[in-house]
Amino acid sequence: MTSTVERALAFSDEYVQATLVTHASNYRVATGIVVNLSTEPMIIGGDVRGVVPPWKSTILRDGIIEKADQVAVFNVSDKPNLGGLVFGKWDWFGNLFAKFPRTTPLYVSRYDEVGDVQVDPYHFTHQAASAMQKQRFDVKVKLWWAPPGTDCYIHNEHPFLEVHTQIHGSGRMQKFRSQDDATLYEQVHMSPGLTHDSFAYVESAQTWGYPWHRYFSDTDCIWLAIELHPKN
Repeated sequence: MTSTVERALAFSDEYVQATLVTHASNYRVATGIVVNLSTEPMIIGGDVRGVVPPWKSTILRDGIIEKADQVAVFNVSDKPNLGGLVFGKWDWFGNLFAKFPRTTPLYVSRYDEVGDVQVDPYHFTHQAASAMQKQRFDVKVKLWWAPPGTDCYIHNEHPFLEVHTQIHGSGRMQKFRSQDDATLYEQVHMSPGLTHDSFAYVESAQTWGYPWHRYFSDTDCIWLAIELHPKN
């Protein structure tokens, strides 16, 4: 039997404690948001067991993960000046993306590469009921932070499949018909512990597209990006 392995994620710090747990077996979580970073269900112990599907999340308090291939556990500090996290090993997004508006206070942590998986893109986006056309992806995770009322930029370019988990605060994932606020047509309200479904639409095993979309913060927000990058 494989033993449970823990390690701090690359962006774990004094503001956000983030732990990667692999081969979890009867693993106790005192409190935290738990994200299933695998293609297998996570089983939660209890009088009646609970199931957290692949790429979904929950909040546990004095909880037991009976079995999980790989999960991440998050706790946000209650110390003041949460925005101080950006003075650590974070970067203003405009330093990484030249077109980004200079007045937008959006910050991103370092990446952590947490392994690779075999995923059917059609199944990942719920276009297929079962996984029939699997291919290999590298799984990368990172955190974002923005203060209240931040427009995190309408975009539609991603060479990977992604979903997001709300770690702290409340925000919205929004879809648009064009790169224009006035064309909003759908949104998902994000509260702590929620992971939205993928916005991607798969055309072929190697080709997918995204609608114009963005994240919008209603409060101080920290959210996790889970990215599946296709292997060459």
